[in-house]
Amino acid sequence: MASGRRRALVVRGGCDGNRPVQTTNLFLPFLRENGFEVLVEDSLEVYEDEDLLLGTDLVLQCWARGDITRGESAGLLAAVRAGTGFAGWHRGVVDAFPEDPDYQLMTGGTFAGNPAGPVPLRAHLRAEHADHPVVAGLGDFAVDTDPCWTLTDPLNDVLATVTFDPDDTRQRAVAVPAVWTRTWGKGRVFVSTVGRVPADFGNPHVRTLTRQGLLWASR
Repeated sequence: MASGRRRALVVRGGCDGNRPVQTTNLFLPFLRENGFEVLVEDSLEVYEDEDLLLGTDLVLQCWARGDITRGESAGLLAAVRAGTGFAGWHRGVVDAFPEDPDYQLMTGGTFAGNPAGPVPLRAHLRAEHADHPVVAGLGDFAVDTDPCWTLTDPLNDVLATVTFDPDDTRQRAVAVPAVWTRTWGKGRVFVSTVGRVPADFGNPHVRTLTRQGLLWASR
């Protein structure tokens, strides 16, 4: 790695519903323009490379519905605890490894379901975190996407929520965390559920939020 440059590791694969290659490709030029050397991997085995991870400043993951080995999970979590940043969006993070509670504790949330198909949503920014760098310059915004019903950690700093309307199961509307940050040891974690497929990131608010989240999470 060139002296003075940061390294971003992009790990993508799993279920193709989140378009892991196409969506992460949207942010590779942005990372390079911001001084990162970018390494792209399509295997979770990279999480067992201790030396590589310790020299990595940001892991960008898009890997939905996958299986992770104990060694791979332990390697990723150890790197984040040591200071490697971790970031991602939608089910590529919150629905990545549903059988691994340690991973879910690190990310601060897990996927519990969503309605079929994109629906119009409004992301509401939380006033108590209005000065957070991830949402700098943004206000509430509309987006058509597949919302995620998430179960989340109370230690998260929730930056934005989306509202699920009442239906034949739920008797009242409820605001569900959609964008949050947290720390895990020395590492920063950024999660957003308001973008899934490439078209979602055509929304300038979603794109800006995601870019700022990547930079914030990086060491």
